[in-house]
Amino acid sequence: MKKIFILLTLLLFLSPAFAQEATQKEDTSKPVRFTFGTTILIDNQTVATPYKGGLELEIHHRFSLIENYHNLFGIYGSANTRIGLNYGITDRLMVGAGTTKDYKQQDIQWKYLILQQTEDNKMPVSLSYYGNIVADLQKKDAFGPADSYKEIHRLSYFTQLIVARKFGEKISLQVAPSMAYFNSVPTFSDSTGYKNLNLGLSVGARANLFGSHSLILEYDQLLTKQDIAVQPKPNLSLGWEISTATHTFQIFAANYSQIISQRNLLFNTNDFTKGKYLIGFNITVRF
Repeated sequence: MKKIFILLTLLLFLSPAFAQEATQKEDTSKPVRFTFGTTILIDNQTVATPYKGGLELEIHHRFSLIENYHNLFGIYGSANTRIGLNYGITDRLMVGAGTTKDYKQQDIQWKYLILQQTEDNKMPVSLSYYGNIVADLQKKDAFGPADSYKEIHRLSYFTQLIVARKFGEKISLQVAPSMAYFNSVPTFSDSTGYKNLNLGLSVGARANLFGSHSLILEYDQLLTKQDIAVQPKPNLSLGWEISTATHTFQIFAANYSQIISQRNLLFNTNDFTKGKYLIGFNITVRF
C-alpha cells in the first residue's frame, strides 16, 4: 500500500511536468523570419510589419525617365519623392502616414499581419492585409467642373491582400491582388474615360545572393480595362537591396513613377516594352 501511495504521489507531481513538455513539443512551430528585408519591395508593400513600438522612416525617390547623357539619364530631370513614417502598434499591426510631391498626395496607411509562415510548414505562407486613404491636394480645377466639385473628390483608396512564402534561406516570393477606388477620375465623354473601381495584381520576388545583398524584382498589372484608347501600362522593375539591422537601401530601374499605389496602377503611361524606364531608390531607417 505504501509503494502505491508513493507511486501515486510521484505521478501527481510529475504529470504537470509531462504535460508541460508535451505542450512545448506541440508549440515548436517557429515563425519564419526575414521573408523580406523591409516593409516595402520597390513600389509595393511586403508582408512585413515593424515590431511593437518600432518607428520607420521611409524615403522614396524617383528620377525622371532615362533619355540620354544630356539629362544624365534622368537625374537632371524632374523627380518625384515621398517621405513617410510607420509605427508598429503591435508586432503585427502597423499604421503610417506620408506626403508625396507629385499631385500633392497625402496618405494614411495601415497593415496587419494575419498569418505568419512557420518553419515546420504548419502554416505554409504569410498573409498581410494592407490599405490606405490618399488625399489629392491639387487645386479644385483638377477635379472637373467647379459647379460639381466636392471635397470628397480628392480622396482615393487602395486595399490589398499580400500572400508570401520564403523558400529555404535565399528566395522569397509574394503575390498581391489589389483593389483601388477613386472618388473622381478623368472622363472625356459619356462613354470614354477612366473607371472609379479598379482591380490589379502584383508579383514580387527577393533573392538573397550573399550577406546583406539581395536581388529584387516586381511586376504589376492593372486588370480592369479602361474606356480609353490607350490603356495604362504595367510595371516591370529590377533592383538591388542592401539591408542592415537599422537601414535598408534599394536602388532599381522601373517604369512606375507615381509612388502611390493606386496612382501607379491606374495612370502609368511609361511603357517598358518601349524602353520607358527610370531610376529610383528607397531608403528605410528603423528606430
